[in-house]
Amino acid sequence: MDLSGKVAIVTGSGRGLGLAYAQRLAAHGAAVVVNDVDEAVAKAAVDTITEAGGRAVAEVVPVGSSDAAQALVDRAVAEFGRLDVLVNNAGILRDTTLWKMTDEQFDAVITTHLRGTFTCTRAAAVKLREQGEGGRIICIGSPTGQVGNFGQTNYAAAKAGIVGMVRTWAMELARAQITVNAVVPVAATAMTETVPFLKPYIEALNNGEPLPAFARQQLGFGTPEDAAGLVAFLASDAAAGITGQAVGIGGDRLALWSHPSEVVVEFADGTGWSADAIADVWADRFSPSLQTVGQQFPEPPR
Repeated sequence: MDLSGKVAIVTGSGRGLGLAYAQRLAAHGAAVVVNDVDEAVAKAAVDTITEAGGRAVAEVVPVGSSDAAQALVDRAVAEFGRLDVLVNNAGILRDTTLWKMTDEQFDAVITTHLRGTFTCTRAAAVKLREQGEGGRIICIGSPTGQVGNFGQTNYAAAKAGIVGMVRTWAMELARAQITVNAVVPVAATAMTETVPFLKPYIEALNNGEPLPAFARQQLGFGTPEDAAGLVAFLASDAAAGITGQAVGIGGDRLALWSHPSEVVVEFADGTGWSADAIADVWADRFSPSLQTVGQQFPEPPR
C-alpha cells in the first residue's frame, strides 16, 4: 500500500489510536502533520515517526475552532506542499449520566468531536477541491455512536453525528473525487480503560500478554495498531471507490456497519394511524423486531 507523495493530517495523534494512524500512514510513505494539545506529546509522536525514517511535523492546537482547522491545513501545505488525506481523530471524554451532565461537559465533547470534525473537514475540503486531484477524508466514529452507551450522552451524540455528516459529505464531495468514510474502532486506549467488561483484556495487554482469540475476534478488541491498517487502506488509491461507509475494526475483526433502515412497515387504509390502531398492531408486528441498545457483548468461553 504505497502512500508515497501523499500528505496527511491526523488530529489528536499524539498518543493512542491517533498516533497509531499517523505512524502507519508514515510507514506507507505519507508525510504527516501530527496534532495534539500537548507540545511535548506531539514532539514525541513526531520523533517516533522521523526516527523510523518517516516525515512528520507537529501542529499544537486544540481542535474545534475554524482557526485551528485552517492552521492544520496551512501547516500541511507550508511543510509538504499539498494535502491529500485528513483523519479526524481528536476527541475527549466527559462521561456522566444525563441528570448529572453539565452544559460544560456536553459542550466540551461536542466541540472537540463533532464541531472539530466539521471545521477540519470543511477546511480540508476547500483545499482538496482547489487542488482538483481528489482526496481522502476519514472520520473516526465509535460503537457508542452506533448503539449508545450508558453515561455517554455527549459522546454518543457526537459520534452518531459524525457518521451522519460522513454520509452527507460523501454525496457532496463525490464530484470532486473526494471520498469520505467513517472508521468505527475498538482498541485498548484511555477511552476504553473504563469499560468494566474490557478491563481484564486491557490488563493483559499492559502486562505484555497476548489476547485470547475470543477478545480479538468475538469482541473485536485489540491494540491501536490493529486498527491502523484500515486507515491506511482508506487513505490509498485502492479505496477510491469506497465512500459514505462506516467500517468497524478491532483486533482480528473487520466489519461493515449498515445504514439505519426500516425493519418493519405497516400501512393504514387511507386514514392514517390513530393511537388505538397503533396499539392494535404493535404487539404482533413491531414488538418482535424492537432494537437493542448498547453493545451486546457475547459471553466469554468457559
